[in-house]
Amino acid sequence: MFMVKLLVKGIVDAATDGIDQFQPSDPPPARRPQVYAEQHENDEEKKFRRIFQQLAGEDMEVCPSELMNILNKIIGSHADLKTDGFCIENCRSMVAVMDSDSTGKLGFHEFKYLWENIKRWQVVYKQFDKDRSGIISATELEGALKAAGFPLSDPLFKMILRRYSDEHGNMDFDNYIGCLVRLDAMCRAFKTLDKDNNGTIKVNVEEWLQLTMYS
Repeated sequence: MFMVKLLVKGIVDAATDGIDQFQPSDPPPARRPQVYAEQHENDEEKKFRRIFQQLAGEDMEVCPSELMNILNKIIGSHADLKTDGFCIENCRSMVAVMDSDSTGKLGFHEFKYLWENIKRWQVVYKQFDKDRSGIISATELEGALKAAGFPLSDPLFKMILRRYSDEHGNMDFDNYIGCLVRLDAMCRAFKTLDKDNNGTIKVNVEEWLQLTMYS
């Protein structure tokens, strides 16, 4: 066994109280039988389920290619969001980090969780796109990530810029969403594994590879 100081622990400034500074959403609930859903869902959830069924088809699951088509179709109608389109690799990554039951697809609750986050993060994106360029610059991004619930240390912020932004430090919408999906998932994973809530986790090699490779 070995101790892992999670890389994203650098997100938290030394002056803060630690990982509690993060505000990832509650994880999607476990899959439930259709009968249970019909009996316990409110009207809003039932409406969303009908929409999801139209998008996902009879199997009520969304694979990476289906997710790519859904996102590009919806986001493509927003002229105020600059994007090259969600690529298949980006969508594979999103499915992987949201796939709580390791089926390789998103079920209803997993997709609903992802979609609600995308809508919330889209509001933040537009709010911090001060010049209405459709992209977020490096100077706008730090505030946007903090408003989304992820205050970053300077070293990690620079790392994210190198990974998700272009050579000018600008981040378009699909890369912004891909970045936040991963931040959200890794913070939730860390909080789950941090049993003592002391800012460290203990994993073996197998657990570490499972956590990092399917993401």
